[in-house]
Amino acid sequence: MKIDVLTLFPDLFETFFSTSIIGRAVADKRVTLSAVNFRDYSKNKHHKVDDYPYGGGQGMLLTPEPIFDAVADITASAMQKPRVILLCPQGERFTQSKAEKLAKDEHLVFICGHYEGFDERIREHLVTEELSLGDFVLTGGETAAMVMIDAVVRLLPGALSKVSSHEDDSFSSGLLEFPQYTRPVDFRGMKVPDVLVSGNHAKIATWRRTESLRRTLQRRPDLLEHADLSEADLKTLATLQLEKK
Repeated sequence: MKIDVLTLFPDLFETFFSTSIIGRAVADKRVTLSAVNFRDYSKNKHHKVDDYPYGGGQGMLLTPEPIFDAVADITASAMQKPRVILLCPQGERFTQSKAEKLAKDEHLVFICGHYEGFDERIREHLVTEELSLGDFVLTGGETAAMVMIDAVVRLLPGALSKVSSHEDDSFSSGLLEFPQYTRPVDFRGMKVPDVLVSGNHAKIATWRRTESLRRTLQRRPDLLEHADLSEADLKTLATLQLEKK
């Protein structure tokens, strides 16, 4: 996979691109990452990339030319059209499901905004979609881009040491992840559930599924509306709901 980030602050990505799972994926050539300063594409003698909005209003808008030219340059040799993502509070909310879809692409381009916003022509004629982390506003799109890149890259084949490492993550199955424990079994009187040290893998699997359903019911019941639930899951949920009463 190839990922390009258009930003006014490329230095922010230097450490991010070389650290932990992201850094290993780069070193193993599973992904190529680059941060491109679209100010370099400004034809303004002062290298300006923003201007006042027509009709008046607060703040400054990013002008279209530098961003259009930057995207054209980094995609000039692409065999197929990349997915061009605008990071924007108005966009579709980013989810684990979306990360899984993006992980199947060969080339992603993230456009990080700044100032008050974008010239609308960028939104209408350049990007393929808009994504948002949630219902809040950030100073710029850089931190949002890092979050999305992290979520996507860890899903690439070989990025994690075990292929199945992400399968039990919260949201991957549509539910929140079950509780987990490690040594010691007894820490200051707080003990690991007996089933987890029983060696009975069938009972452990049942316990984990039940606790995943319990945690989702308690913390994010909205997720249950779209989760892929078996008949056994529905019976377990009915029991858990009775326990709540």
